[in-house]
Amino acid sequence: MAKWRKVTGMNPAPLPTETIEKLLLSGGQSRTLPADAYSSADLYAWEKNMLFEGGWICLGRLDELLSPGQLRAIELGAETILLSRQPTGQVAAFSNVCRHRGHELLAVGKRVDARQIRCPYHSWAYRVDGTLRTAPTLTQSPGFDVADWPLQSVRVAEWLGWLFVNSSGDGDTLEATLGSLGTVLASYEPARLVSAVKHDYEVAANWKLIAENYLECYHCTTIHPALCEVSPPSSGRSIPSDGMWCGGTMDLKPQAETMSFSGERRLPRFRNLDPGLEREVLYLLVMPNLFISAHPDYLMTHTLTPASPGRTRIVCEWLFAPEVVEQDDFDPSYAVDFWDQTNQEDWVACEGVQRGASNRGFQPGPLSSWESSLAKFHAMIGRAYLGEGFVPPPLVEWDPYIDGLDDTLR
Repeated sequence: MAKWRKVTGMNPAPLPTETIEKLLLSGGQSRTLPADAYSSADLYAWEKNMLFEGGWICLGRLDELLSPGQLRAIELGAETILLSRQPTGQVAAFSNVCRHRGHELLAVGKRVDARQIRCPYHSWAYRVDGTLRTAPTLTQSPGFDVADWPLQSVRVAEWLGWLFVNSSGDGDTLEATLGSLGTVLASYEPARLVSAVKHDYEVAANWKLIAENYLECYHCTTIHPALCEVSPPSSGRSIPSDGMWCGGTMDLKPQAETMSFSGERRLPRFRNLDPGLEREVLYLLVMPNLFISAHPDYLMTHTLTPASPGRTRIVCEWLFAPEVVEQDDFDPSYAVDFWDQTNQEDWVACEGVQRGASNRGFQPGPLSSWESSLAKFHAMIGRAYLGEGFVPPPLVEWDPYIDGLDDTLR
């Protein structure tokens, strides 16, 4: 089991303590988040600082972000980060600011092929590993040592093809933070998969509403008729977690081979898929912003970026084995069209809750036993809100799938 420690400088969230503690009640007595959790500018600022800038956050698939030999600047909360990928494939990250007078090194969103990092203001030039190469006039000045002026490094790590950064420098390594999640996903071989299709969405809802919706299928019989034709909403099991993630599985109906309108699987299953996973779909939330939906023949991911208390940007990608994508007749539409419709149904629901939370009558409600993964998400959020740091989720007492599990995971 990973050892967890409080994240340096994590202050309690601007919410009443008694409200937060209701998220942590056991035995099915916990309550959902209060209205302020979806609309408060102060809480949104706290979350951006503590959850999205204070720990590891997923930026997306590395190969989609930048190729070997490229530089790219990305926005991360109030800061911008410069990513540098060497021709060998190794990735480094830096604060996107020159050590001379603080000019940004590269415009956000811009991706360029470059052998060095050059400031556009006074032409200080850095190697792709962040060390200073030359500073006009100063390089020849007595007492000036280029070794004293490297770019400020940002923690960066690649995990199974995804790129994560930790701009605060706090907390454990990414591997320790994620615990056994790599083992859960091992037979899908995520590191070798390639992104074949990408959809961008902007949803008028708080990022937590989208996470909450993802973690339960209590709503599926109401708003997802096509999904219910191929996967029973009451099926599946919760997966015990020893890291900053939670989730579970759902089964495929007997006639279904994967999640599609017909249930038909038009592309091969993953080559090394464990037999038990041929009839299941995994739904996993990696805190705070990555959803991984693992099917027998493809992975679908959602990467969330909060834009305001009531708005979230989402990048949805469909990943397939490279040899499948390279086939002349490759057609992923059976998976993409199914989930695009399902996504759109979810966004309407999330936006409805966002509007509902602005009403005086909105009060935190109880959770169904079908929402045990949601209770775990609330527990992680609640511990962070109390200032206790990033803590793996507990197994809730009323989780219908905990019988027989090791007591150390409870």
